[in-house]
Amino acid sequence: MSKTTGKKQKKKKYSTRIEKNKSIYYKNNSVINSHKKNNNKLILIVLVISLFINAFFLLRVNNLDSSVDSLNTTIEENKKDYEKEIETLKEDYTNYLFLGDSITDFYDLDKYYEGLPVVNSGISGNTTEDILDDMKKRVYNYNPSKVFLLIGTNDLIHDISVEKIVSNIEKIVNEINSNKPQTEIYVESVYPVNDNLDEDKVDVRNNDDIMEINKKIKEYCDENNYTYINMYDKLLDDDGNFSEEFTDDGLHPNGKGYEAITEELKKYLD
Repeated sequence: MSKTTGKKQKKKKYSTRIEKNKSIYYKNNSVINSHKKNNNKLILIVLVISLFINAFFLLRVNNLDSSVDSLNTTIEENKKDYEKEIETLKEDYTNYLFLGDSITDFYDLDKYYEGLPVVNSGISGNTTEDILDDMKKRVYNYNPSKVFLLIGTNDLIHDISVEKIVSNIEKIVNEINSNKPQTEIYVESVYPVNDNLDEDKVDVRNNDDIMEINKKIKEYCDENNYTYINMYDKLLDDDGNFSEEFTDDGLHPNGKGYEAITEELKKYLD
């Protein structure tokens, strides 16, 4: 083989290798570029999907916030409507409750307050302590708009002091006011007695103690903006006793007595 031929063959072989390398390079670059492009596409797709998902959840969150705001607004509006309705019911609701002992128990409210929503919560023999021990049943369950309280005379026959009687009356009023603040409370004076009509002469009640009780509960009512109703003076005779015109036994009102009491109490029903 000549040197020329040998050189030509080497050159051809070299050229073939270069071409092959070029081909491999371009191929590799093509794969790399294709891979890059695919990666870029994938990244773009992922980015688009991510943006879509974020937008979707953002929209959902915004819609959720909007729904929550709307729900809160509705709740608040309904609450206001409910409170307004309750206030209207309170204004329109009427229920007159008479609370006390036998003087109230014997009071024929249906007769003297015909057609009016009256409740008789009087129990014979009751003291201030008895009422304090049973406030829910005697008062709260009726949800009264007005309460007329007359109590204390029976405490005197149980040797309870004037101070304790007055304190218990104050507690009754305070508890009603705390539990039923919409209720108007009227405190009647303890009624006078007439020992001349006590056949057995065993009743230890006396008008001096009763007047002292009335004086103190009037002071309490004046200081705390409660209405005090002075029935004591309206039932007296000229000698300072429970008038025989208004009582038969010196303690409980008779028909005329209840009529006089009703005439006075009706002034507070309007």
